[in-house]
Parts: sequence; C-alpha cells; structure tokens
Amino acid sequence: MKLSPPLKTLKLAVGAALLAVAALAPSLASAQDVAKWRVQSHWPGASSSYKDSLVRLKNEIERRTEGRVQLQLFEAGALFKAQETFNAVSRGIIQMGTISPGYAQDKITLAGIASGLPFAFQHVWEAAYFHQQLGFEQMLREESAKFGVYWATDKVYPTEMVVKKPINSWEDFTRLKIRSSGALQKFLNEAGASTTYLPGSELYPALDTGVVDAAHWGAAQGAASMSFYEVAKYHVKPALNIAGTDVTIVSQKALDALSERDQEIVKQVLDEQFWYRTNEYLYQEHIALSKAVKEQGVEVNTLPEDVQKRLTDIARNTWEEEGKRSDKAAEALNKLKAFLGELGYL
Repeated sequence: MKLSPPLKTLKLAVGAALLAVAALAPSLASAQDVAKWRVQSHWPGASSSYKDSLVRLKNEIERRTEGRVQLQLFEAGALFKAQETFNAVSRGIIQMGTISPGYAQDKITLAGIASGLPFAFQHVWEAAYFHQQLGFEQMLREESAKFGVYWATDKVYPTEMVVKKPINSWEDFTRLKIRSSGALQKFLNEAGASTTYLPGSELYPALDTGVVDAAHWGAAQGAASMSFYEVAKYHVKPALNIAGTDVTIVSQKALDALSERDQEIVKQVLDEQFWYRTNEYLYQEHIALSKAVKEQGVEVNTLPEDVQKRLTDIARNTWEEEGKRSDKAAEALNKLKAFLGELGYL
C-alpha cells in the first residue's frame, strides 16, 4: 500500500525526530553526569588570592575535566562564617572550600604548625620543602581524612604586618592592637601585644578607625589588594612566619563520586597549584611592595634587632605547646626542628 503524501511526510518527520533524540541522548547523559560543586572561600572578592588562586582553580578544573566538574564560587561569608567551612565540607553540605588552617584547630592537631610557627623558616623554599619533600603535607592529608576531607595547601608565603606607626622599640610593639588569627594570634598575645580576630571584610574599617592599629593579611600583595596601605603606611619585616596559610579542602564524598579519571585530574590540579601559586606569589610580592613604596608612600619598617631577638625567643617557647597537641604534632615538630637544625637556625 502506498502512503499518501501527507502520511509519508509525517512518517519522515517522526523518523527524523527519533534520530534527533537518539543523537541528543549522549549529551543528555553527559549533562546529568556533570558534578556541580559549591565552593565557599575565606577570601573576600577583593582579595588578590580570590582571583589568582580560587578563580584559577575553577578554570583549570573545569578545563581539564572538559566541564564534567563545575565550581560555583562564593566569597567569604556568603554561605558560612570562615570558621564553619571545614565542618560544612566535612559533612558534605558543600563540596569544596578554602580556609586558613587556624580555622580548623578544633579538629586538626597539626593546624597550628600548618598555620606557621612564628620565626621558624627564613625563606619560602624552606617551607615548601618541609611540606612536599619532608612529608608534612601528607601528614595533614592523613589527619584531615579522618573527617572526610581532602587537604591541599594552596601555597606557602610570608605573613607580614602593616602598622599605622613604626615599631622602633619593644615598647612600641607591646602597645599594638593587632588583628590576627590562629597560632600567630596566640604568639602575639604571649609576646605582649593586644590581639583580636576580625574577618577580612571588617579589616579596612577597623584599621581606618583605630579599632586596631596593625594587621596581617598575607604580606604586601594581600595588604595592597585590601587597600590597607591607604590607612597604614608602614610594612613590617621580617615576616612573622612563612607557612601554608591558605588551604583548599574538598569533601572526600564529593571526590569519590567522580570518575577515577576526574578524581586524578582534581588532585593533580591541586598539587600543581601549590607550586604555581607559591612561585607566582613571590613574584607578585616584590611587585606589590615596590609599587606601594613608590606610589603610596609606604615605608618598610625593619624591626630593631633586639625586638627580633625577643620575639624569636618567645616564639620558640610557643612551638613546644603545638607539639603537645598529639603524637602526630610532636612528630611534625621534631621533624621541623631537625630540619631547622640542619639549616643552622637552631
């Protein structure tokens, strides 16, 4: 039986539609396989590391997984307070976050050492070597894994203060009101300064109005990106510490839900990020401080030798307290002291 032209046309149209659906099926399945991760940062959007670290991480993961893993970024405070991010990732409420190790001190006994023992390392390469070649990064991953969290240090870099008035004596130092956090806050308190913790979004007005007269947010690059040099014209050296003060944390549950291929890609990107951002940050530090000196009248305030010595002596006493937090912390501290001994610092 021959089909009439209208019926024949209809049959051809239906066949074409079925072929189109069949062709779309793989892409529909691919769309369903896309992992969409929410990422809570501890950096405000104005912070240099929000763009240079977090946005870079998003772009690299999405590019190398060909869009199979997509990151939705939230700046500091958008979903949770910074101190709540570790628990949110641990419980799988969000899939990824960035934190300072100090924000996880109630869970991670190595957090104080990870935050950076004051006046320990003198050069950034030393901290990088301690993390990657001497096994400290692996120790952090093993401890955080107990909470269902994959730990990846973003970079190691110096933490340096900005102050509104120069520090020319021990008395100048002990009169300071300093915004700080983590192990550094404890150290600065014990050294005789007055400290308080404030989230990044509150730092500029606190410096501007005199609520605090000193603060640290990374070093020169962080201070410049947060506009601190508008109200605090002295950049203090040497560094309070050199450490892996920024960390990316990933829900192990979210990681396990990916294909083996994509799991390896995410881990590889995180490992590469450590070296890329550590080197980039050092370069940007030099540029940022030079620009602040030339364009904003910032002065480098090198601490007097007697102040440096007193701070170093006090710092070494605080190291011992961190080593008492667990057997693993004691092991890490002994490893660190042996390394510093080899370098001739102890």
